[in-house]
Amino acid sequence: MENLRSPLLNNMVYIMTFYSHFGAVRFKRICDEKQIPARMMPVPRNLSSSCGTCVRYESADACPADKWPEEAEQAVEVQDDGYHICYRAKNS
Repeated sequence: MENLRSPLLNNMVYIMTFYSHFGAVRFKRICDEKQIPARMMPVPRNLSSSCGTCVRYESADACPADKWPEEAEQAVEVQDDGYHICYRAKNS
């Protein structure tokens, strides 16, 4: 099982799903402010999401914000053989 790394920054690649589109937009802004490469995109089919929008980001830490965003449903590390759950909200 090999982890995917960003070729430029040697960071891990993560996907965070959200309960609302607003949560995704807010997290994307946090990434932009911290100069973390990130983009909003549709949630991959094999990950569930309440709103259908996720943020794919590259970071040395699974949670590049000060804490897990309240709107976050889950965060997964992208790996060659699928996804490894890093965080899952209690209600999901």
